[in-house]
Amino acid sequence: MIWFVMKAKHGRVLVVIEDQTIRDETVERLAGPQRTIETASEWGSAIEIVERAPPDLVLTSFDPGDVTSFEVLKRIRALAPDATLVVIIEALEASSAVSEAIRRGADHCLTRPIRPDAVAVLLDRALKKAVAARKGTRAVERVSEHFHIGHFQRTIGSHPSMQLLLQRALQAAETKATILIYGETGTGKELIASGIHEHSKRREGNFVKLNCASLAETILESELFGHEKGSFTGALALRRGKFEMADGGTLFLDEVSEIPSPIQVKLLRFLQDREFERVGGNQTLRVDVRVIAASNKDLSLLVGEGRFREDLYYRLNVVRLDVPPLRARPSDIPLLAEHFLRYYAREHDRDIRSFSRAAIDALLRHPWPGNVRALQNAVEQAVVMCKGKEIGIEDLPLVSTTHEIEPLRLMIPGLTLAELERYAILKTLDAVNGSTTKAASILGISRRTIQYRLKEWGLSRAGDSNEKLYRHFS
Repeated sequence: MIWFVMKAKHGRVLVVIEDQTIRDETVERLAGPQRTIETASEWGSAIEIVERAPPDLVLTSFDPGDVTSFEVLKRIRALAPDATLVVIIEALEASSAVSEAIRRGADHCLTRPIRPDAVAVLLDRALKKAVAARKGTRAVERVSEHFHIGHFQRTIGSHPSMQLLLQRALQAAETKATILIYGETGTGKELIASGIHEHSKRREGNFVKLNCASLAETILESELFGHEKGSFTGALALRRGKFEMADGGTLFLDEVSEIPSPIQVKLLRFLQDREFERVGGNQTLRVDVRVIAASNKDLSLLVGEGRFREDLYYRLNVVRLDVPPLRARPSDIPLLAEHFLRYYAREHDRDIRSFSRAAIDALLRHPWPGNVRALQNAVEQAVVMCKGKEIGIEDLPLVSTTHEIEPLRLMIPGLTLAELERYAILKTLDAVNGSTTKAASILGISRRTIQYRLKEWGLSRAGDSNEKLYRHFS
Protein backbone atom coordinates (compact mmCIF):
# COMPACT_ATOMS: atom_id res chain seq x y z
CA MET A 1 0.00 0.00 0.00
CA ILE A 2 1.31 3.47 -0.91
CA TRP A 3 0.59 6.44 1.30
CA PHE A 4 0.49 9.98 -0.02
CA VAL A 5 0.83 13.08 2.11
CA MET A 6 -0.36 16.27 0.45
CA LYS A 7 0.73 19.45 2.15
CA ALA A 8 -1.18 22.58 1.20
CA LYS A 9 -0.22 26.08 2.22
CA HIS A 10 -2.63 25.98 5.14
CA GLY A 11 -3.50 22.32 5.49
CA ARG A 12 -2.33 18.71 5.27
CA VAL A 13 -4.09 15.81 3.62
CA LEU A 14 -3.15 12.16 3.92
CA VAL A 15 -4.38 9.95 1.06
CA VAL A 16 -4.38 6.16 1.42
CA ILE A 17 -5.89 4.37 -1.60
CA GLU A 18 -4.83 0.95 -2.88
CA ASP A 19 -6.52 1.28 -6.28
CA GLN A 20 -3.92 2.97 -8.47
CA THR A 21 -6.42 4.46 -10.92
CA ILE A 22 -8.53 6.09 -8.23
CA ARG A 23 -5.42 7.11 -6.36
CA ASP A 24 -3.80 8.78 -9.36
CA GLU A 25 -6.98 10.57 -10.40
CA THR A 26 -7.63 11.79 -6.86
CA VAL A 27 -4.08 13.07 -6.42
CA GLU A 28 -4.22 14.73 -9.84
CA ARG A 29 -7.44 16.54 -8.98
CA LEU A 30 -6.12 17.67 -5.60
CA ALA A 31 -2.64 18.65 -6.79
CA GLY A 32 -1.87 22.35 -6.81
CA PRO A 33 1.07 24.74 -7.04
CA GLN A 34 1.23 25.12 -3.26
CA ARG A 35 1.01 21.39 -2.55
CA THR A 36 3.71 18.74 -2.38
CA ILE A 37 3.33 14.97 -2.25
CA GLU A 38 5.33 12.53 -0.13
CA THR A 39 5.15 8.75 -0.32
CA ALA A 40 5.77 5.96 2.15
CA SER A 41 5.62 2.29 1.21
CA GLU A 42 4.87 0.73 4.61
CA TRP A 43 2.77 1.35 7.70
CA GLY A 44 5.62 2.27 10.00
CA SER A 45 6.81 5.17 7.88
CA ALA A 46 3.25 6.38 7.36
CA ILE A 47 2.53 6.46 11.08
CA GLU A 48 5.78 8.36 11.59
CA ILE A 49 4.50 10.96 9.12
CA VAL A 50 1.26 11.32 11.07
CA GLU A 51 3.17 11.59 14.35
CA ARG A 52 5.47 14.25 12.93
CA ALA A 53 2.79 16.32 11.20
CA PRO A 54 -0.82 15.29 11.95
CA PRO A 55 -2.98 15.90 8.86
CA ASP A 56 -6.17 17.91 8.71
CA LEU A 57 -7.87 15.24 6.62
CA VAL A 58 -7.32 11.55 5.88
CA LEU A 59 -8.75 9.60 2.93
CA THR A 60 -8.18 5.85 3.11
CA SER A 61 -9.47 2.63 1.60
CA PHE A 62 -10.99 0.41 4.26
CA ASP A 63 -11.14 -3.39 4.29
CA PRO A 64 -13.41 -4.68 7.09
CA GLY A 65 -11.83 -8.11 6.75
CA ASP A 66 -8.35 -6.78 7.48
CA VAL A 67 -7.61 -6.36 11.19
CA THR A 68 -4.80 -3.95 10.28
CA SER A 69 -7.34 -1.53 8.79
CA PHE A 70 -9.13 -1.27 12.13
CA GLU A 71 -5.93 -0.77 14.08
CA VAL A 72 -4.48 1.81 11.70
CA LEU A 73 -7.74 3.77 11.60
CA LYS A 74 -7.85 3.76 15.39
CA ARG A 75 -4.19 4.75 15.58
CA ILE A 76 -4.65 7.66 13.16
CA ARG A 77 -7.64 8.90 15.13
CA ALA A 78 -5.58 8.81 18.34
CA LEU A 79 -2.64 10.64 16.75
CA ALA A 80 -4.74 13.19 14.86
CA PRO A 81 -7.97 13.67 16.85
CA ASP A 82 -8.87 16.87 14.97
CA ALA A 83 -8.52 15.37 11.48
CA THR A 84 -11.50 14.50 9.28
CA LEU A 85 -11.38 10.79 8.40
CA VAL A 86 -13.03 9.59 5.16
CA VAL A 87 -13.01 5.86 4.35
CA ILE A 88 -13.77 4.11 1.03
CA ILE A 89 -15.60 0.77 1.28
CA GLU A 90 -16.62 -1.81 -1.32
CA ALA A 91 -20.37 -1.58 -2.02
CA LEU A 92 -20.98 -5.25 -1.18
CA GLU A 93 -19.40 -4.77 2.24
CA ALA A 94 -21.08 -1.48 3.07
CA SER A 95 -23.87 -2.82 5.29
CA SER A 96 -21.49 -4.41 7.77
CA ALA A 97 -18.49 -2.12 7.38
CA VAL A 98 -19.93 1.40 7.60
CA SER A 99 -21.01 1.18 11.23
CA GLU A 100 -17.73 -0.46 12.20
CA ALA A 101 -15.69 2.20 10.41
CA ILE A 102 -17.65 4.98 12.11
CA ARG A 103 -17.18 3.25 15.47
CA ARG A 104 -13.44 3.11 14.83
CA GLY A 105 -13.26 6.86 14.26
CA ALA A 106 -14.25 7.59 10.63
CA ASP A 107 -16.25 10.75 9.95
CA HIS A 108 -17.55 9.84 6.48
CA CYS A 109 -17.86 6.67 4.39
CA LEU A 110 -17.94 6.32 0.60
CA THR A 111 -18.73 3.14 -1.30
CA ARG A 112 -17.12 1.89 -4.47
CA PRO A 113 -17.39 2.47 -7.32
CA ILE A 114 -17.01 6.19 -6.72
CA ARG A 115 -16.25 9.14 -8.94
CA PRO A 116 -12.87 10.78 -8.26
CA ASP A 117 -14.37 14.23 -8.82
CA ALA A 118 -16.91 13.53 -6.07
CA VAL A 119 -14.04 12.59 -3.77
CA ALA A 120 -12.22 15.78 -4.71
CA VAL A 121 -15.26 17.90 -3.82
CA LEU A 122 -15.65 16.13 -0.48
CA LEU A 123 -11.99 16.51 0.33
CA ASP A 124 -11.97 20.16 -0.68
CA ARG A 125 -14.89 20.94 1.62
CA ALA A 126 -13.44 18.96 4.50
CA LEU A 127 -10.02 20.58 4.06
CA LYS A 128 -11.50 24.07 4.12
CA LYS A 129 -13.41 23.16 7.27
CA ALA A 130 -10.27 21.75 8.90
CA VAL A 131 -8.19 24.78 7.95
CA ALA A 132 -10.83 27.15 9.32
CA ALA A 133 -11.01 25.18 12.56
CA ARG A 134 -7.24 25.20 12.90
CA LYS A 135 -7.06 28.95 12.31
CA GLY A 136 -9.80 29.49 14.86
CA THR A 137 -8.02 27.32 17.40
CA ARG A 138 -4.75 29.18 16.93
CA ALA A 139 -6.51 32.53 17.24
CA VAL A 140 -8.13 31.48 20.52
CA GLU A 141 -4.81 30.15 21.76
CA ARG A 142 -3.00 33.41 21.10
CA VAL A 143 -5.73 35.64 22.48
CA SER A 144 -6.07 33.63 25.68
CA GLU A 145 -2.29 33.24 25.92
CA HIS A 146 -2.67 29.56 26.75
CA PHE A 147 0.20 27.39 25.68
CA HIS A 148 -1.17 24.33 23.88
CA ILE A 149 1.16 21.56 22.81
CA GLY A 150 1.01 18.30 20.95
CA HIS A 151 -2.12 16.63 19.64
CA PHE A 152 -2.93 14.50 22.65
CA GLN A 153 -2.39 16.37 25.90
CA ARG A 154 -3.53 19.87 25.00
CA THR A 155 -3.09 21.73 28.27
CA ILE A 156 -0.33 20.45 30.51
CA GLY A 157 -0.83 22.45 33.67
CA SER A 158 -2.30 25.48 35.42
CA HIS A 159 0.06 25.47 38.40
CA PRO A 160 2.09 28.72 38.70
CA SER A 161 5.35 26.84 38.09
CA MET A 162 4.00 25.46 34.81
CA GLN A 163 2.55 28.78 33.73
CA LEU A 164 5.96 30.40 34.29
CA LEU A 165 7.61 27.63 32.29
CA LEU A 166 5.13 27.94 29.43
CA GLN A 167 5.45 31.72 29.30
CA ARG A 168 9.23 31.38 28.96
CA ALA A 169 8.82 28.64 26.36
CA LEU A 170 6.40 30.74 24.33
CA GLN A 171 8.80 33.69 24.44
CA ALA A 172 11.70 31.48 23.31
CA ALA A 173 9.57 29.94 20.55
CA GLU A 174 9.47 33.24 18.69
CA THR A 175 13.27 33.26 18.33
CA LYS A 176 15.83 31.00 16.62
CA ALA A 177 17.65 30.20 19.86
CA THR A 178 18.75 26.66 20.70
CA ILE A 179 16.86 25.40 23.76
CA LEU A 180 17.84 22.94 26.50
CA ILE A 181 14.97 21.38 28.47
CA TYR A 182 15.63 19.79 31.87
CA GLY A 183 13.20 17.54 33.70
CA GLU A 184 12.75 14.15 35.29
CA THR A 185 11.61 11.22 33.18
CA GLY A 186 7.94 11.49 32.31
CA THR A 187 7.51 15.22 32.96
CA GLY A 188 6.62 16.04 29.34
CA LYS A 189 9.82 17.44 27.87
CA GLU A 190 8.88 16.27 24.37
CA LEU A 191 5.49 17.98 24.67
CA ILE A 192 7.21 21.23 25.60
CA ALA A 193 9.50 20.89 22.58
CA SER A 194 6.55 20.14 20.30
CA GLY A 195 4.72 23.18 21.62
CA ILE A 196 7.72 25.42 20.98
CA HIS A 197 7.83 24.17 17.39
CA GLU A 198 4.09 24.73 16.88
CA HIS A 199 4.36 28.31 18.15
CA SER A 200 7.47 29.16 16.12
CA LYS A 201 7.88 30.46 12.59
CA ARG A 202 8.93 26.92 11.68
CA ARG A 203 5.51 25.42 12.42
CA GLU A 204 4.96 24.51 8.76
CA GLY A 205 8.24 22.56 8.75
CA ASN A 206 8.86 19.11 10.19
CA PHE A 207 9.20 18.38 13.88
CA VAL A 208 11.71 15.50 13.93
CA LYS A 209 12.62 13.70 17.14
CA LEU A 210 15.38 11.29 18.13
CA ASN A 211 16.12 9.53 21.42
CA CYS A 212 19.90 9.61 21.69
CA ALA A 213 20.06 6.92 24.39
CA SER A 214 18.30 4.21 22.40
CA LEU A 215 20.91 3.74 19.65
CA ALA A 216 24.47 2.46 19.40
CA GLU A 217 27.14 5.03 18.47
CA THR A 218 27.47 4.00 14.81
CA ILE A 219 23.72 3.89 14.30
CA LEU A 220 23.20 7.20 16.11
CA GLU A 221 25.69 8.95 13.83
CA SER A 222 23.89 7.62 10.76
CA GLU A 223 20.49 8.56 12.17
CA LEU A 224 21.63 12.13 12.81
CA PHE A 225 23.73 12.87 9.75
CA GLY A 226 22.76 10.17 7.25
CA HIS A 227 25.15 7.97 5.28
CA GLU A 228 26.31 7.36 1.73
CA LYS A 229 25.73 4.12 -0.13
CA GLY A 230 28.47 1.63 0.68
CA SER A 231 29.88 3.65 3.56
CA PHE A 232 29.69 0.60 5.83
CA THR A 233 28.40 -2.96 5.78
CA GLY A 234 24.66 -2.88 5.26
CA ALA A 235 24.60 0.63 3.77
CA LEU A 236 22.85 -0.49 0.58
CA ALA A 237 21.53 2.94 -0.34
CA LEU A 238 21.97 6.62 0.47
CA ARG A 239 20.14 7.57 3.66
CA ARG A 240 19.10 11.05 4.72
CA GLY A 241 19.62 11.73 8.41
CA LYS A 242 17.42 13.54 10.89
CA PHE A 243 19.13 16.87 10.19
CA GLU A 244 18.16 16.71 6.53
CA MET A 245 14.64 15.56 7.40
CA ALA A 246 14.25 18.53 9.74
CA ASP A 247 15.47 21.12 7.21
CA GLY A 248 13.27 24.19 7.66
CA GLY A 249 11.89 22.79 10.90
CA THR A 250 12.95 21.60 14.35
CA LEU A 251 15.09 18.66 15.54
CA PHE A 252 14.35 17.42 19.07
CA LEU A 253 17.23 15.48 20.66
CA ASP A 254 16.00 13.65 23.74
CA GLU A 255 18.47 12.37 26.37
CA VAL A 256 21.23 14.42 24.79
CA SER A 257 23.48 13.57 27.74
CA GLU A 258 23.94 10.09 26.26
CA ILE A 259 25.56 11.23 23.00
CA PRO A 260 29.06 9.70 22.70
CA SER A 261 32.06 12.04 22.58
CA PRO A 262 32.88 11.58 18.84
CA ILE A 263 29.33 12.54 17.88
CA GLN A 264 29.39 15.44 20.31
CA VAL A 265 32.14 16.90 18.15
CA LYS A 266 30.03 16.66 14.98
CA LEU A 267 27.00 18.12 16.76
CA LEU A 268 29.09 21.02 18.05
CA ARG A 269 30.31 21.72 14.53
CA PHE A 270 26.74 21.85 13.24
CA LEU A 271 25.63 24.24 15.98
CA GLN A 272 28.61 26.48 15.21
CA ASP A 273 28.66 26.38 11.40
CA ARG A 274 25.31 24.80 10.41
CA GLU A 275 27.06 22.22 8.24
CA PHE A 276 27.97 18.52 8.30
CA GLU A 277 28.83 15.54 6.09
CA ARG A 278 27.00 12.24 5.84
CA VAL A 279 28.82 9.17 7.15
CA GLY A 280 31.21 8.05 4.41
CA GLY A 281 30.65 11.22 2.39
CA ASN A 282 32.80 14.17 1.38
CA GLN A 283 30.11 16.63 0.37
CA THR A 284 29.46 19.34 2.97
CA LEU A 285 25.75 19.89 3.52
CA ARG A 286 24.02 22.92 5.02
CA VAL A 287 20.52 22.84 6.45
CA ASP A 288 18.31 25.28 8.35
CA VAL A 289 17.41 23.40 11.54
CA ARG A 290 16.58 24.57 15.03
CA VAL A 291 17.82 22.20 17.74
CA ILE A 292 15.91 21.60 20.97
CA ALA A 293 17.69 19.23 23.36
CA ALA A 294 16.38 17.56 26.50
CA SER A 295 18.00 15.81 29.43
CA ASN A 296 17.05 14.33 32.78
CA LYS A 297 20.66 14.78 33.92
CA ASP A 298 22.43 18.01 34.79
CA LEU A 299 24.84 18.55 31.89
CA SER A 300 26.95 20.97 33.94
CA LEU A 301 27.77 18.12 36.33
CA LEU A 302 28.66 15.86 33.40
CA VAL A 303 30.96 18.60 32.09
CA GLY A 304 32.75 18.63 35.45
CA GLU A 305 33.14 14.85 35.26
CA GLY A 306 34.59 15.07 31.76
CA ARG A 307 31.67 13.17 30.22
CA PHE A 308 30.22 16.05 28.20
CA ARG A 309 31.98 18.73 26.18
CA GLU A 310 31.88 22.13 27.85
CA ASP A 311 31.74 24.01 24.52
CA LEU A 312 28.81 21.87 23.36
CA TYR A 313 27.05 22.46 26.67
CA TYR A 314 27.17 26.21 26.19
CA ARG A 315 25.99 25.89 22.58
CA LEU A 316 22.97 23.88 23.70
CA ASN A 317 22.22 25.91 26.83
CA VAL A 318 21.28 29.18 25.13
CA VAL A 319 17.81 29.06 26.66
CA ARG A 320 17.23 26.71 29.61
CA LEU A 321 13.76 25.48 30.56
CA ASP A 322 13.18 23.44 33.74
CA VAL A 323 10.08 21.24 33.85
CA PRO A 324 8.93 20.73 37.47
CA PRO A 325 8.05 17.19 38.60
CA LEU A 326 4.39 16.35 39.08
CA ARG A 327 4.78 16.11 42.88
CA ALA A 328 5.80 19.78 42.94
CA ARG A 329 2.53 20.87 41.33
CA PRO A 330 -0.24 18.85 43.01
CA SER A 331 -3.01 21.15 41.78
CA ASP A 332 -2.37 19.84 38.27
CA ILE A 333 -2.98 16.20 39.23
CA PRO A 334 -6.82 16.31 39.13
CA LEU A 335 -6.70 18.39 35.94
CA LEU A 336 -4.48 15.90 34.15
CA ALA A 337 -6.32 12.89 35.54
CA GLU A 338 -9.65 14.17 34.22
CA HIS A 339 -8.05 14.83 30.83
CA PHE A 340 -6.68 11.29 30.60
CA LEU A 341 -10.00 9.87 31.82
CA ARG A 342 -11.92 11.53 28.98
CA TYR A 343 -9.36 10.43 26.41
CA TYR A 344 -9.13 6.77 27.44
CA ALA A 345 -12.86 6.45 27.99
CA ARG A 346 -13.27 7.30 24.28
CA GLU A 347 -10.27 5.19 23.27
CA HIS A 348 -11.57 2.04 25.01
CA ASP A 349 -15.31 2.69 24.44
CA ARG A 350 -16.04 2.88 28.18
CA ASP A 351 -18.84 4.91 29.75
CA ILE A 352 -16.80 6.22 32.66
CA ARG A 353 -17.37 9.81 33.66
CA SER A 354 -15.54 10.71 36.86
CA PHE A 355 -13.32 9.78 39.81
CA SER A 356 -14.60 9.12 43.29
CA ARG A 357 -13.49 11.48 46.05
CA ALA A 358 -11.34 8.72 47.53
CA ALA A 359 -9.66 8.13 44.16
CA ILE A 360 -8.77 11.82 43.77
CA ASP A 361 -7.46 11.76 47.33
CA ALA A 362 -5.21 8.79 46.49
CA LEU A 363 -3.95 10.47 43.33
CA LEU A 364 -3.06 13.60 45.28
CA ARG A 365 -1.17 11.68 47.97
CA HIS A 366 0.83 9.54 45.55
CA PRO A 367 4.43 10.77 44.98
CA TRP A 368 4.40 9.97 41.21
CA PRO A 369 8.07 9.08 40.68
CA GLY A 370 7.20 8.52 37.01
CA ASN A 371 5.51 11.92 36.78
CA VAL A 372 2.84 12.66 34.14
CA ARG A 373 3.64 9.52 32.15
CA ALA A 374 2.99 7.37 35.22
CA LEU A 375 -0.27 9.21 35.93
CA GLN A 376 -1.35 8.67 32.33
CA ASN A 377 -0.62 4.95 32.58
CA ALA A 378 -2.44 4.65 35.91
CA VAL A 379 -5.57 6.34 34.58
CA GLU A 380 -5.64 4.14 31.46
CA GLN A 381 -5.37 1.00 33.59
CA ALA A 382 -8.14 2.30 35.85
CA VAL A 383 -10.39 2.97 32.85
CA VAL A 384 -9.84 -0.57 31.59
CA MET A 385 -10.46 -2.23 34.97
CA CYS A 386 -13.31 -0.05 36.25
CA LYS A 387 -16.67 -1.87 36.40
CA GLY A 388 -18.91 1.14 36.90
CA LYS A 389 -19.17 4.71 35.68
CA GLU A 390 -16.91 6.13 38.39
CA ILE A 391 -13.29 5.23 39.04
CA GLY A 392 -12.77 4.25 42.66
CA ILE A 393 -9.62 3.89 44.70
CA GLU A 394 -9.76 0.11 44.16
CA ASP A 395 -9.42 0.65 40.39
CA LEU A 396 -6.17 2.61 40.64
CA PRO A 397 -2.95 0.59 40.15
CA LEU A 398 -1.10 2.39 42.92
CA VAL A 399 1.29 0.17 44.86
CA SER A 400 1.13 2.54 47.78
CA THR A 401 -0.30 5.96 48.44
CA THR A 402 2.02 6.66 51.36
CA HIS A 403 5.45 6.55 49.69
CA GLU A 404 7.96 9.01 51.02
CA ILE A 405 8.63 11.91 48.69
CA GLU A 406 12.24 12.33 47.65
CA PRO A 407 14.37 14.88 49.51
CA LEU A 408 13.59 18.41 48.43
CA ARG A 409 14.65 18.70 44.78
CA LEU A 410 12.09 21.23 43.67
CA MET A 411 12.69 23.56 40.75
CA ILE A 412 13.56 27.07 41.99
CA PRO A 413 12.69 29.37 40.30
CA GLY A 414 9.47 27.69 39.32
CA LEU A 415 7.71 27.36 42.67
CA THR A 416 5.85 30.03 44.57
CA LEU A 417 6.52 30.78 48.24
CA ALA A 418 3.03 29.46 48.98
CA GLU A 419 3.94 26.11 47.42
CA LEU A 420 7.16 25.91 49.42
CA GLU A 421 5.23 26.76 52.59
CA ARG A 422 2.74 23.97 51.86
CA TYR A 423 5.55 21.48 51.34
CA ALA A 424 7.32 22.49 54.55
CA ILE A 425 4.20 22.34 56.72
CA LEU A 426 2.93 18.99 55.42
CA LYS A 427 6.34 17.31 55.59
CA THR A 428 6.87 18.58 59.13
CA LEU A 429 3.42 17.40 60.22
CA ASP A 430 4.21 14.03 58.71
CA ALA A 431 7.47 13.84 60.69
CA VAL A 432 5.78 14.62 64.03
CA ASN A 433 2.80 12.30 63.51
CA GLY A 434 0.39 15.11 62.81
CA SER A 435 0.99 17.19 65.92
CA THR A 436 0.30 20.82 65.00
CA THR A 437 1.88 21.97 68.30
CA LYS A 438 5.20 20.23 67.59
CA ALA A 439 5.15 21.27 63.93
CA ALA A 440 4.54 24.91 64.90
CA SER A 441 7.48 24.81 67.31
CA ILE A 442 9.82 23.35 64.68
CA LEU A 443 8.74 25.77 61.95
CA GLY A 444 8.71 28.83 64.22
CA ILE A 445 5.10 29.72 63.44
CA SER A 446 1.87 29.61 65.46
CA ARG A 447 -0.32 26.55 65.77
CA ARG A 448 -3.24 28.64 64.53
CA THR A 449 -1.33 29.43 61.32
CA ILE A 450 -0.95 25.73 60.58
CA GLN A 451 -4.63 25.08 61.25
CA TYR A 452 -5.61 27.99 59.03
CA ARG A 453 -3.39 26.73 56.22
CA LEU A 454 -4.81 23.20 56.46
CA LYS A 455 -8.32 24.59 56.16
CA GLU A 456 -7.26 26.81 53.24
CA TRP A 457 -5.78 23.81 51.41
CA GLY A 458 -8.88 21.71 51.92
CA LEU A 459 -7.23 19.39 54.45
CA SER A 460 -8.47 18.23 57.82
CA ARG A 461 -6.90 16.07 60.49
CA ALA A 462 -8.20 12.53 60.79
CA GLY A 463 -8.21 11.66 64.50
CA ASP A 464 -6.22 13.24 67.34
CA SER A 465 -2.99 15.23 67.14
CA ASN A 466 -0.79 12.12 67.23
CA GLU A 467 -2.18 10.69 64.02
CA LYS A 468 -0.26 11.01 60.77
CA LEU A 469 -3.06 10.76 58.23
CA TYR A 470 -4.60 13.75 56.53
CA ARG A 471 -7.56 13.60 54.21
CA HIS A 472 -8.28 15.75 51.15
CA PHE A 473 -11.95 16.62 50.97
CA SER A 474 -11.89 19.23 48.18
